[in-house]
Amino acid sequence: MAVMQRRAGRLVVSFVALAALSACGGGGSSGGSGGGLVSVTPTPTPTASPTPTPVSTQDAVRLAQQATFGPTPDVVNRIVALGINGWIDEQFAATGSRYDDIAASTGVAQNFCTGSTDTACNRKYFSREPVAMRFYADAMVAPDQLKQRVAFALSQILVASETEVNETNGIAAYNQILLDGAFGNYRDLLMNVTMSSFMGDYLDMADSNRTAPSENYAREMLQLFSMGPDQLNMDGTRKLDATGAAIPTYTTDDIKGVAKALTGWTYPRLSGAAITDNNQRDYSKPMIEIATRYDTGVKTFLGTTVPAGASQSDSVKAAVEAAFNNASTAPYVSKALIQQLVTSNPSAAYVGRVAAKFADNGSGVRGDMKAVVRAILTDSEARGASRTGASDGKVKEPILLMTSLMRAVGMTTDGYAFVTQDSNLAQPVFRSPSVFNFYPPDYPLPGNTSLKSGPSKLMTTSNVTRFHNFVYNWTISGDQTRSEFTTNPGIPGWVGSKTEWGAWEALGTDTDAMIARINLLMMANTMTDAQKTALKAAAAAITNADATLQARRRAQMMLYIVGTSPLFLVDR
Repeated sequence: MAVMQRRAGRLVVSFVALAALSACGGGGSSGGSGGGLVSVTPTPTPTASPTPTPVSTQDAVRLAQQATFGPTPDVVNRIVALGINGWIDEQFAATGSRYDDIAASTGVAQNFCTGSTDTACNRKYFSREPVAMRFYADAMVAPDQLKQRVAFALSQILVASETEVNETNGIAAYNQILLDGAFGNYRDLLMNVTMSSFMGDYLDMADSNRTAPSENYAREMLQLFSMGPDQLNMDGTRKLDATGAAIPTYTTDDIKGVAKALTGWTYPRLSGAAITDNNQRDYSKPMIEIATRYDTGVKTFLGTTVPAGASQSDSVKAAVEAAFNNASTAPYVSKALIQQLVTSNPSAAYVGRVAAKFADNGSGVRGDMKAVVRAILTDSEARGASRTGASDGKVKEPILLMTSLMRAVGMTTDGYAFVTQDSNLAQPVFRSPSVFNFYPPDYPLPGNTSLKSGPSKLMTTSNVTRFHNFVYNWTISGDQTRSEFTTNPGIPGWVGSKTEWGAWEALGTDTDAMIARINLLMMANTMTDAQKTALKAAAAAITNADATLQARRRAQMMLYIVGTSPLFLVDR
């Protein structure tokens, strides 16, 4: 009961603060070592300085919202200095995040831990925890923000989840594939995902036998990972038949044909163990052939025929090529990426422009992810000042709410503190409830009959309460002494989390400077004078004989007010 009363109290504070804002008129390095929890930050490689293209501070903040895990002063200044394309070029060359070292160090036999009570062992080798910690640690400070953000988007399109397969090395290896593919070619990415042992277990391609081919991965590769269920025009709109009905992209026979082409693969085994030893599966490497389970007959699907006697690898290549080259794949994948990075409701013209780059990067190459990502981020609908139309922008999903808030505050972390929070906020990274992700991209915006808002599916009444409590706990109650910042989880390499309140304390009684920083990083300089006045009044009400503590408390209160406002929770 006491806990409920405290939470109720926090909500009252939050809603009062929101009311104040609304009344004012709205609208608009990592460190560590290999095998540890934080990716190694490499020594920057000097590069030639590109010619800057003029960019406004507001547009720079907007790009940081779309292409990083949250604006920081350094990122915003860098975008302004380099221009939009210059910063994107720099990000294409940036490195820092990785999971392959975790994949290489956590492969063990299924009976390695001494039962379910061996908690520390199970958390290290049979859970998402080490990989999720790395994800958050790198999201906060690693320099290759755009690659990480695109990989995160891909993880919500090409979904494989700890919910079904809790192998740490498999989760790490799979997400390394997504990192590697973020700026590669979508054909290669789809092939590597198809051959992943982790995905093979998740969607049953592993050990699929010619006597009864599993259709699970075959169906999802077509429906979710490439062309989608309905034939699309290049602008993402559905093609219709003479009766006005959608035209399916594939038939049941196509799925059966692809499933036959994907038979005869199994997991590699640890330490050279026999392929019959299911205790020694190695999820860190691609699947291997097992010829006796492969369908050597003729396979036909999607207008492609694989002749009898074709090799296993040629059959897989034919299936992946058919999906990759389907006419609907370019608009389907392009729209999905736009919805993850920029807006839940892109115009048909926007989808068409990006899909054209997917189909041909200008040099005759299809599936060039760098060309696709650049097209998404430099499009006229993505650039310029914050947009205030009803269809503009997207709701922050919980993971981005957490990272954006704490990158604005200032924090270094090994990621453990975030892992303690994300399940409660309905989005535990790498643990999607199903292959359909945490939310469908076409989830309807509540109260609207036409607009979509996928992340709004997570905005239930109970979850909104949890969001508010999270922001309260990590701002007003966010002093360094919080247990999730300092409790050692028993994972090797633990360093904890460190909040950078010193930068706010240094501003002393200069509340205007605090508001300016909050306005820039959390509201893209869209705060009205009335809102600034209300925020300043809320800060002035906090007094303390300790000038340093007073400065921190004032900053924490203002961060909480803005962090729980719709103006922060929707990226425009």
